[in-house]
Amino acid sequence: MVYFVGAGCGAPDLITLRGKRLLEQADVIIYAGSLVNPELLEYARPGCEIHNSAKMTLDEVIGVIREAEAARKNTVRLHTGDPSIFGAVREQMDRLSELEIEYEICPGVSSFCGAAAALKAEYTLPDVSQTVILTRMAGRTPVPAQEDISRLAAHHSTMVIFLSAGMLDELSAKLTEGGYSPDTPAAIVYKATWSDERICRCTVASLAETARKNGISKTALITVGDFLGNEHGLSRLYDPAFETGFRKAADK
Repeated sequence: MVYFVGAGCGAPDLITLRGKRLLEQADVIIYAGSLVNPELLEYARPGCEIHNSAKMTLDEVIGVIREAEAARKNTVRLHTGDPSIFGAVREQMDRLSELEIEYEICPGVSSFCGAAAALKAEYTLPDVSQTVILTRMAGRTPVPAQEDISRLAAHHSTMVIFLSAGMLDELSAKLTEGGYSPDTPAAIVYKATWSDERICRCTVASLAETARKNGISKTALITVGDFLGNEHGLSRLYDPAFETGFRKAADK
């Protein structure tokens, strides 16, 4: 059996209880070594076979899994954050389905959630933004033309931009081309929830300069939008004049 496990956003105690149990029971662990906190491997039992997929091709990953299946061993494929977001898991699942190898998915805490926690921010504020766009810049791997950052920026919603910390001059240009003003609040969150986490608050215009000053070129999320500002309305959820299924509206 193969278990795709979301490792969480960094801190080893932010893995789910189920994910921790699967790690403890695994015979084989294949982990995304370029991104997953290695402290999570301390949950592995003695004798567990451990592979770093940062040094492996897809065929090599599937080969290890096939060998484990032939020996009736349980495999954990440990991915950063939640496997469903930039996890490159679909291609692995397709191959396992072709080989008739059973698998399950254990979700994890995405780094975009870890970044919000680090910023002490709420992405969806009344009168500010009710939409969160998770995306990345086009680099060596392209993105569909209709998902160019400049097109997405036209919505003026909250944006969380992955895998783009090394392209911030171009990112700033794309964001302003799409309609964000240069002084729109932004933040660079380096290694959210890790012990060496860093938060750099800036603006759309100063993203690249801020990253250079702080020596950040990878392993960081870029957050953009007025949710980082201080102007917003109050939620109606706790408004005494707002009736819900659990509370009557107060008399005026």
